Amino acid sequence: MSSATQHGRSEMSHAITAPLADEWPLDRAYEFCEKLARSHYENFPVGSVLIPGRLRKHVYAIYSFARIADDFADEGHGEGYTQRERIDLIEEWRLMLRQSESGVARHPVFVALARTRTEFDLPLTLFEDLLSAFAQDVTVNCYASFGKLLDYCRRSANPIGRLILLLFGYRDDERLRWSDEICSALQLANHWQDVAIDLEKDRVYLPEEDLSRFDLTIDDLRTQPVDERFTRMMKFEVERARQMFVRGKPLCTSVRGRLGLELRSVWLGGMRILERIEENGYNVFKHRPVITPSDKITILLRAVSKEAFRRY
Repeated sequence: MSSATQHGRSEMSHAITAPLADEWPLDRAYEFCEKLARSHYENFPVGSVLIPGRLRKHVYAIYSFARIADDFADEGHGEGYTQRERIDLIEEWRLMLRQSESGVARHPVFVALARTRTEFDLPLTLFEDLLSAFAQDVTVNCYASFGKLLDYCRRSANPIGRLILLLFGYRDDERLRWSDEICSALQLANHWQDVAIDLEKDRVYLPEEDLSRFDLTIDDLRTQPVDERFTRMMKFEVERARQMFVRGKPLCTSVRGRLGLELRSVWLGGMRILERIEENGYNVFKHRPVITPSDKITILLRAVSKEAFRRY
């Protein structure tokens, strides 16, 4: 075990070590993943009632894999873990993923995930991409260009969309490309709504080339300026994310049943975040844009009808 798993300052490393003390039959492993998934709040709930029951446990397994690794990168920052210790935790998680590929799995997440991967022929590279993005969150706190930020989104967000499509049996390139557009747009919308929160973690996702274009610097952001320069930049970033949502929109009406309803709801939720940023005058420092209960009702009503969705 690395020094990170022997760390005594918090319970984080127990996400790896504690479950290893028990035996995990497959049904209990999936139950572990479900419990973990249900204990976390997300803007767009994973494994919602819109996901068919036969697939829900597989969604929980994928989510649990990503949630724990993301916590190593993100929550570890605020719990006193050094950069090296956080990377060590992610690398141990990566080792357990590769061992599960060879049929060796003791942790409940990998007991469940190994079965899910085999049953649905899920590429190992998608999980490796997620881990590389989480590790990057530890070592990289700003992005020189939008292209570099998109590459991060390709690994941090796009794999989840692709994995969900694969669970539902959609493997064609066109739908996967549409999914990438939506997932990257969702990631950008999340970054734009969390500018202030990310600054507290010493992270800046607004590309330096865009800051420069609007005569701003990272140091300027720390003073929380909501002047004409910042407003123009955020308007530019919001519109860029919106165009990505638009490019991916056909996916939401190209799939059947509950998945289509789920995707339309997620798409509308992401667009609503962008609208909230606009409605708040792009002041993401004073007003963090969120999806309200009334928004959720409106989103669901629009998502139910494909024709209503297409007209949006």
